[in-house]
Amino acid sequence: MRKHIIASTEPSHSRKVEEWLNLVEAASVEVSSEDPQHPIESAFKDGETLGWRAAEPGAQKIRLLFDEPKELRRIRLRFSEPEVERTQQFTLSWADTQTAPFREIVRQQWNFNPRTSAEELEDYRVDLSHVLALELTIDPDLGKGQAYAALEEWRVA
Repeated sequence: MRKHIIASTEPSHSRKVEEWLNLVEAASVEVSSEDPQHPIESAFKDGETLGWRAAEPGAQKIRLLFDEPKELRRIRLRFSEPEVERTQQFTLSWADTQTAPFREIVRQQWNFNPRTSAEELEDYRVDLSHVLALELTIDPDLGKGQAYAALEEWRVA
């Protein structure tokens, strides 16, 4: 009799490990406003804790423009609001040119409450080909124009 042991898990070589793109090297960024103490680059770097923050209240845009077309499989966004209770909405879109038209990936609302929900982490599995631009629009207080948009982390694989 011939016998073979079947592994209960997949062999490690068949798993594809996703690595986050180095966005500082792979893309340029356009941002509608920026607090000098919280520059946009800190939202793209591992180990940074400051994240990005707008210099003025109200809705803001961050646009990543890739140097070369990318195949994207995962997008992770992390927002934090430890002080003010508010409802935020963001829209994440992509384009296969650097100028548009943009196609919506997701539109999400989150209720921040410093006591119970001060952090929002969104981790999306996507299947996007030939991506040349990603655009994140953040409305930090649903059009009231009094809160400052902030983004702790943006990762792309």
